[in-house]
Amino acid sequence: MKNSAVETLIGAAVIVIAAAFFFFAYQTSGKGHASGAYRVSAEFDNAEGVSVGTDVRIAGVKIGSVVDFTLNPENFQANVVMELDPKVKLTDDATAKITAEGLLGSKFVALEQGGSETMLADNGVISNTQGAVDIWSLISQAMFAGKGTAAPDAARPAEDQAPADGAPAAEPQTP
Repeated sequence: MKNSAVETLIGAAVIVIAAAFFFFAYQTSGKGHASGAYRVSAEFDNAEGVSVGTDVRIAGVKIGSVVDFTLNPENFQANVVMELDPKVKLTDDATAKITAEGLLGSKFVALEQGGSETMLADNGVISNTQGAVDIWSLISQAMFAGKGTAAPDAARPAEDQAPADGAPAAEPQTP
């Protein structure tokens, strides 16, 4: 009888810990809404690497997360809705850009405060945006930028080129 009471208490403790874990995961995933949080949205031409739950940061500090991510069918831009900490108030000229933690790090939305005195209201829109940079296309362009372009003298045969010292070119020999 004594063992069954201990087993019941241990089972109840496991269930409480599991419920607390799931509640925490739900709140931090962006599905649950933080109390008092406000929403802002922004449209990006390239939102690669961003999804629901992606961090939103100012100066490297997480202040919110992405809660909705859709395609605007009118202008074919990614509409990103973010839920932010109510203690952080953005100005209406704030900027948003999608950046990475490093060369191959995960992406996040970086916000920068503007200089305006007017604050962005709940459900406001950030109009100054910069989409994600496609690092692989940049690397590809850098690797293949010089291919196929030769110096003008390199295309001519050697006997047609003038000597480097300024002497007249030799006449081609005929057999």
